[in-house]
Amino acid sequence: MDPARALSDAQPAPYWLDDPGRPSARPALVGDTRCDLLVVGGGYSGLWTALIAKERDPSLDVVLLEGQEVGWAASGRNGGFCEASLTHGFENGLARWPGELAELERQGRVNLQAIESTIKRYGIDCEWERTGSISVATRPHQLAGLRESARAAVEHGLELTFLDADALRSRVDSPTFLGGLLDRNGTAMVHPAKLAWGLKAACVSQGVRIFERTRALGLTADGSGIAVRTPYGEVRARKVALATNAFPSLLRRVRPYLVPVYDYVLMTEPLPDRLLATVGWRGREGLSDSANKFHYFRLTADNRILWGGYDAVYHYGSRLATELDQRPATFRTLARNFFRTFPQLEDVRFTHAWGGAIDTCSRFCAFFDTTHQGRVAYAAGFTGLGVGATRFGAEVMLDLLAGEPTERTALKMVRSKPLPFPPEPLRWAAIEITTRSLDRADRHGGRRNLWLRALDRFGLGFDS
Repeated sequence: MDPARALSDAQPAPYWLDDPGRPSARPALVGDTRCDLLVVGGGYSGLWTALIAKERDPSLDVVLLEGQEVGWAASGRNGGFCEASLTHGFENGLARWPGELAELERQGRVNLQAIESTIKRYGIDCEWERTGSISVATRPHQLAGLRESARAAVEHGLELTFLDADALRSRVDSPTFLGGLLDRNGTAMVHPAKLAWGLKAACVSQGVRIFERTRALGLTADGSGIAVRTPYGEVRARKVALATNAFPSLLRRVRPYLVPVYDYVLMTEPLPDRLLATVGWRGREGLSDSANKFHYFRLTADNRILWGGYDAVYHYGSRLATELDQRPATFRTLARNFFRTFPQLEDVRFTHAWGGAIDTCSRFCAFFDTTHQGRVAYAAGFTGLGVGATRFGAEVMLDLLAGEPTERTALKMVRSKPLPFPPEPLRWAAIEITTRSLDRADRHGGRRNLWLRALDRFGLGFDS
């Protein structure tokens, strides 16, 4: 099918949020209030922080502020891959923290199980499926990397299984698949918006005071606490956790470490059984290919295919704007690549097409710190793999605010920061050169040019 025709009826909105069961927003904060802990941001990071804080100490008075509605941004429109990895994948962790990777992977698996347990404990209906995932090779040079990852995983307590082309295509059939790496236990699929809404309900049930449509406008020291200004009042808190991620931090010192990058996604109509049978996919694993400009794809509960990734777009000046959520050129590219991957689905149409910003840092996984004499903590830089890692980040923020060492705060990953991005116009130029270099590497057998090799030497080895 012509990609444009397949997109002709697609709604320009996230499929997950297009739901009649979407909860109504809670009232905005009007006037002043006080609390023990203020959480700024109503995505996964903020929701987990508020909920875990109440679980640790039910007597705490916890307030959560959200500028729009809980789950409206990245937490409600992502692909729904909830992974155990805390390091944006095994390979990224191996490159950066080889000495503690086994411990990072162990803590990541504990974190994933804790998410599953929380979903069960609060009865959150979010279409949770512990499917596992497969990294797919679509070009010959990618096979060696997958084999090496399978070998290295054993040394770090993981079981990743290499699949040759026949074994992979017996699971999910595409003429472009040359091999894959199966992680049977490290990933769950989830309806991302329903997870956010369920966490919101869980927070309220535990006594968290949530104010939506309430932007945090500024943060200042206030005696022994912190004051956060809002449009119609102020919150005075003993401690503050910042969970704003892609949006400009209330702390200016954090902003150089983050850039917002736009990611785009398509959703198909539900596949009838006869069509789904041509693909297979009986294990319902989440998949991604191994290119630098990669796709990620999965099945929904009603057997639609979510198909995203490939283009990651940075706009000069770290610009954020609603109109950037739609990018027809990228949607056409995604559709064309979808039909190339699954030619047996040539008559399938797309019902939704959307995009949005994610927070990216130079090491591709979250970083953490405190300010204001330990009274303010933040976690940021999840780089698109935050569905699972945000819960770990919430635990880290609460550990840091408590001022007590834990197995989490002992990690080098937690105690270190990425390199900051340069100011504009160097920032835009560096990102543009990197993006073009990665595209060129995909087209030339994975060979990294002088620019990419220089980034590797400085610990900025972007590979996706």
